[in-house]
Amino acid sequence: MSIDQSLPVSAAHMQAPFVAFTREELNKILNVYGFFVASGDWKDYAIDMLKDIAVFSVFRRASEAPLYRIEKNPKLSHKQGAYAVVSMTGQVVKRGHDLGQVLRVFDRQKLKLAT
Repeated sequence: MSIDQSLPVSAAHMQAPFVAFTREELNKILNVYGFFVASGDWKDYAIDMLKDIAVFSVFRRASEAPLYRIEKNPKLSHKQGAYAVVSMTGQVVKRGHDLGQVLRVFDRQKLKLAT
């Protein structure tokens, strides 16, 4: 295995940049997550930070497929919007430029739980 000699050693070992949620974005997501955990509907989550997309997955049980995926894809920020909520079936439930607006899709479920 050879290292490209044209690059400095530190640059040869650097990883490619990845997409991540900001602290503010995570606070919004975790506020919604906390409500559904308290109601007993959601039990677990996973955060994936990949090269092109960041994903917050919500699970009913850790062994199942995610109920919802909250995705951040910066490449779509000038088109449909960088944020999306995707259901278990892969259907985009809500997409937009503002994470707060996109997360409002869960408000209807909160109302169902309150009644």
